[in-house]
Amino acid sequence: MGLVLRSWVANEAGKHCVLVVWLAVSVWLFWRTFSLYSSGPQYYYLHQMLGLGLCLSRGSASVLNLNCSLVLLPMCRSVLTTLRGTHQVNSRKARRLLDKSKNFHVACGVAICVLSVVHVSAHLVNAVRFSVRYSDDFPALNLAQHRGQDPRVLILTTVPGITGVLLVLILFLMFTASSYCMRVCNYEIFWYTHNLFILFYIILMVHVVGGAVKYQTNVEAHPPGCIWANQSKASSDMWSNQQPKGETEEESKEASLIVCREDAHFQPHFPQTWLWVLAPLCLYCVERLYRCIRGSTPVTVVSVVRHPCDVIEVRMLKSGFNARPGQYILLNCPSVSSFENHAFTLTACPTQNKETFGIHIRVVGDWTECFSQLLFPELEHSEILPMMHQRRYPKLYVDGPFGTPSEEVFNYEVSVCVAGGIGVTPFASILHTLLDGCRQYKLQRLYFVWVCRDLQCFYWFAELLCGLHHKLWEENRPDYLNIRLFLTNTQQLQNLTEEKYRPLSSRLVIGRPRWNLLFQEIGRSNQHKKVGVFCCGPKSISRELHKLCNSFSTSGTVFEYNKESFS
Repeated sequence: MGLVLRSWVANEAGKHCVLVVWLAVSVWLFWRTFSLYSSGPQYYYLHQMLGLGLCLSRGSASVLNLNCSLVLLPMCRSVLTTLRGTHQVNSRKARRLLDKSKNFHVACGVAICVLSVVHVSAHLVNAVRFSVRYSDDFPALNLAQHRGQDPRVLILTTVPGITGVLLVLILFLMFTASSYCMRVCNYEIFWYTHNLFILFYIILMVHVVGGAVKYQTNVEAHPPGCIWANQSKASSDMWSNQQPKGETEEESKEASLIVCREDAHFQPHFPQTWLWVLAPLCLYCVERLYRCIRGSTPVTVVSVVRHPCDVIEVRMLKSGFNARPGQYILLNCPSVSSFENHAFTLTACPTQNKETFGIHIRVVGDWTECFSQLLFPELEHSEILPMMHQRRYPKLYVDGPFGTPSEEVFNYEVSVCVAGGIGVTPFASILHTLLDGCRQYKLQRLYFVWVCRDLQCFYWFAELLCGLHHKLWEENRPDYLNIRLFLTNTQQLQNLTEEKYRPLSSRLVIGRPRWNLLFQEIGRSNQHKKVGVFCCGPKSISRELHKLCNSFSTSGTVFEYNKESFS
């Protein structure tokens, strides 16, 4: 039980602590604002007019301000990547929290949507009450032109109303297009609607200057509920009936006898949303500007290779480009789409001996299909051409590189890399790095597990695996790399028959991995150690590995789970 708890703490405690702090701050901010508008003397008359709707709308608005500022921070990719590579973030736990940035972005986005529903619902009630409870005593407090004005007119003719409708429409488009089904079926819709966030923040800044909610500026000269010196006792009794619930009759009587020295004055609040949003928005804009400048120079395409199972390898060259194993880039091809950027993991990083870097692209979807046709317009076979005789490729731009959890592979003594199909790409650059030299890293043993449905997929990196295997045998370190290949298609017996791939054929298993047995074997071989588990593949594999890492309880081994995810 103690080891299970230790495993759970290693994998889940950090993100749950952040979640609890975020929720606690949100609840405190909501309650603080709710209480202020409910019992604050400067909002006495406005609360008498609007009631609970005022408190709910302002409380939800304050938490919306918080989340509209926080939602931008996880998308500052360059900042997060820089933090990963600095000595200021030297804790592995802190770096692993950075890997959850996408989840935090999603959590903030969901909170914005939920709070927007509360905020809009409360303001719909407020619009009705502005009309029904029109104040003849304090005309400056009213939003309506007259008593009984149609609330729809208030919504569609005022700045807060019009901008509020536009914000709801934009948020609806962004939220619905962010669903998993939409991202898989039509990534372009997700991409274009998500970039509406620029318009969202512009309208948000205009929305808060509408001045619909006003506060009393002269509370001392005009205490809430005070009466004029010549006011009748009947009027005094009328005001005394408005005392807060729970006051005694004596207290109510004393309050009703407070005399006004001047009329109540009201004015709109100074907009506070920009105070919340300005710093994160400026940081994001500066970061995006930096990325635009950095990625404005097109790369040189050195070679393209067509691999089995509709996979394309692209080798590129860019001056000053440096990357760490496991990182990814955003690729833009204006010939396909000027605005779309697609994330691809680096399968080969620049080194001292070779300045080129490479990616492998699985041709699935409209964008990759068009890109493939541009690379291979009339060819049916793989082709690598020398630089001097290189044919014309489409112009490509690269943004990045950006950090991923796979960078942590070298920071464990023992690491387990689990790949499903094309999910092998993050680990290919790690294998390339080990081929160049593996003695300078903390890593002492690497378990490489690759699960594929088609035998031809293993040929993508078969030569790399065999080359690393032979290198380690020559260095008398055969136990450094443990290769496990699983072919899930059991319709017919297959194997890697080529002589040069013999080291892989003996490690190929027909069928699905038995993860529990694999973890037990790794645990027995690495007792009382922390083992890093890295996964990039289907959700079914990811869920099972995550569950095993949290529940493994033998041999004193703790498995720390790291999932590959593009932000």
